[in-house]
Amino acid sequence: MIKFDFNTFVDQLLDKTEYEKLMTKKEEIVNQFNSCDMIGWTENIEEDLIEKIKTTADYVKENFECLVVIGIGGSFLGSYAFESMKRKYFNDDHFEVIYAGTSLSSKYMDELLDYLKDKNFCINVISKSGTTMETTITYTLLKDLLKRKYDEKELIKHIIITTDKEKGLLREEVKEKGYQSFVIPDDIGGRYSFMTPAHLFPLALNHNLDEIVKGYYRGKRLGDYAYQYAVIRNCLFKEGKVVENFCVYDENMQPFTEWLKQLFGETEGKGGVGILPTSNVHTRDLHSLGQFIQEGNKILFETFIKVEESEHYIDYEGKSLHEINNIVENSVMKAHFSGGVPCIEISLQKLDADTIASMIYFFQLAAAYSGLLFGINPFNQPGVEVYKNEVRESLGK
Repeated sequence: MIKFDFNTFVDQLLDKTEYEKLMTKKEEIVNQFNSCDMIGWTENIEEDLIEKIKTTADYVKENFECLVVIGIGGSFLGSYAFESMKRKYFNDDHFEVIYAGTSLSSKYMDELLDYLKDKNFCINVISKSGTTMETTITYTLLKDLLKRKYDEKELIKHIIITTDKEKGLLREEVKEKGYQSFVIPDDIGGRYSFMTPAHLFPLALNHNLDEIVKGYYRGKRLGDYAYQYAVIRNCLFKEGKVVENFCVYDENMQPFTEWLKQLFGETEGKGGVGILPTSNVHTRDLHSLGQFIQEGNKILFETFIKVEESEHYIDYEGKSLHEINNIVENSVMKAHFSGGVPCIEISLQKLDADTIASMIYFFQLAAAYSGLLFGINPFNQPGVEVYKNEVRESLGK
């Protein structure tokens, strides 16, 4: 169950006239959304594909020590965030999944290659275009490591490619070499690709895929809340609140805020508009940024993601530690609201697979609605190509 509080710590700081005006545009915005050609992520995934993902995951678990997922941005953040929220902090007994390809750090790459040199590992490289620089470099280096260990026939067993159905360098490689492969559909962009093999395949190694899929589509019922959230964000932006600070209260949820930052940053940040997404992990960041939020420049609003129930009970002077954590959250919202900072609260009953997947659908829908309220295309990211072109020119490519 997911609950939304858009009133308690927002209402008095919201322009009600603007809010009502945008709420009356709901049918128009929803119709615009339904007319978009990049909303394949709202459609039910095929059962045959789910079974193929499960079968391939079983194959990897039976034949390898670990899976190395190579991707960046929308190709990995969804599954990495989900995985992080469900893992143990210490002594985790999950099948090992390593997320690589997110950095050009020579130190990281040297240590990764050293770690993998004596391991029986499998690669899942994810790139729709097949030309993403960080992904290409990591894939090439890890494939070279495999080539030094295995002949061509054995190498085929160690590589799984997730890419475009028809075109791109990786699809050409699949056709030439015969690697196992998955498809990222044409009507789904990277940051909206959670319900595709790009994320579901890595997750299938450790999690119940049926629960994830069921929970994700359960998120469709949150459409009214998604639109209301988008409207409130748009109203606050017009009042000078140009930064949204996502607040979580457990370290294992930080990767989820990274997913949120890409989702909203790439969806809205174009045409000179958009809300800058940032994040805090409390209580840690209250001791570094709390002062600024309470009394500094009033350019931001906050969205708190609260978990009502915990599987773990730690007693401290007659209260559970989780209860104390939630008391702190409520106190922080009251304090920041008193300082002129609007605070939205999204409450999850518990952090299970069903709820996480529903929350992912909700935020994807809210981001798309928000982009349309800003009058921009929520599904492109033309500005990303600017730095890529500069890099290619500098490298002489």
